Amino acid sequence: MKTKEISKPTAKLVKQRVNVVTLGCSKNIYDSEILMGQLKGNHFDVVHEADKVGSNDIVVINTCGFIDNAKQESIDTILQYSELKEQGKVGKVIVTGCLSERYKPELEAEITNVDAYFGTNDLQNLLHSVGADYKHELIGERLLTTPSHFAYFKIAEGCNRPCSFCAIPLMRGKHLSSPIDQLVIDAQKLAKNGTKELILIAQDLTYYGLDLYGKRNLDELLRRLSDVNGIEWIRLQYAYPSGFPMEILDVMNERENICKYMDMPLQHISDNMLKSMRRGLTKQKTIDVVNEIRDRVPGIAMRTTLITGYPGETERDFEEMQQWVEETKFDRLGCFTYSHEEKTHAFSLVDDVPDEVKQQRADAIMEIQQGISFDKNQEKIGQTFKVLIDKKDGDYFVGRTEFDSPEVDNEVLIDASIDYATVGSFVNVKINSAEDFDLYGQIVK
Repeated sequence: MKTKEISKPTAKLVKQRVNVVTLGCSKNIYDSEILMGQLKGNHFDVVHEADKVGSNDIVVINTCGFIDNAKQESIDTILQYSELKEQGKVGKVIVTGCLSERYKPELEAEITNVDAYFGTNDLQNLLHSVGADYKHELIGERLLTTPSHFAYFKIAEGCNRPCSFCAIPLMRGKHLSSPIDQLVIDAQKLAKNGTKELILIAQDLTYYGLDLYGKRNLDELLRRLSDVNGIEWIRLQYAYPSGFPMEILDVMNERENICKYMDMPLQHISDNMLKSMRRGLTKQKTIDVVNEIRDRVPGIAMRTTLITGYPGETERDFEEMQQWVEETKFDRLGCFTYSHEEKTHAFSLVDDVPDEVKQQRADAIMEIQQGISFDKNQEKIGQTFKVLIDKKDGDYFVGRTEFDSPEVDNEVLIDASIDYATVGSFVNVKINSAEDFDLYGQIVK
């Protein structure tokens, strides 16, 4: 008797491995995660910033082109992988992102053994170049590169602001909001997979909705996202002070899962500098916005970023900023030195502040902020905070309060020899000591 041969189901063919390397800001992290989701949907083996590369790997470098240091890091990374390709240690090198959007002709002329260069809105073409299809059914799907309990959540792309020093509109285009219904679906998918914190990002959060709904609509979006089951924290980053929609503060007060946290880059305080920077508001209006936010949301943590050494910044302008930082006492603050960027409005000005003076001024601002942060942390000793555990690092579990964003803000350290916590969980921590930028505490039931 003949036996009938049983055919086995054909396994899906896994294609070449793709190693995605991400440089720059959280918006680039989000873009890489979307790219990786599409590649996985096309049955590629996808990794993020693998320690080891293979001779058959495709390396996709998602670059940053914002300021000099970031551009140099991107160029160095491209050169590193193009050299590995020359040595036969990787298969293909593909460059995408902001640097490639801004300098594609120059890069193609200078680094010729890169297989392809793509801009910030070339996802479909990039996928086609490696033999993948753009799948509309995967919109909103992503492979998180962050710990699964938090995710950067981009609600808009591009920027319509005219800031003189900024090249983002050159690389990202005009502001384009994502529809609320789609964002809610995306948030539900993340929550289903264990995400507890959404960090809302855009070039300008506060412009959200003007292009789609004819009005600033961040307050409605926040309410809708706040209703998503499983989302315990929603954090706002990159708010613009001019035209700030105060109604979002009412939502912050109404909803417990919206963090009392506001990241608002203010850049400077001198009227001379604000006017030249084309920021759209004066020193007094800036002060009024900060004061109103603090008045309407008691206890809110405010983060800002500043620029030193902008063209024409005098010692008097800088001293004015120093005094304002001392008086305002921001909870979190970062400071950058001015970078003279081609095709921006400020590029027509003389970059007249020496680099060493730019850096000295930035260091002076950060020294002031270090003292402010120390004093504010000392005030937290004896208090108990809800803390999200991000990782185990050496002898400590490391977490954050609602007043801290990952990577850039303060951390809470819990002695692992005394307490145990699960990464991605919330615990209550009583603070028993504090340093300039770190808090130490014990878990309380």
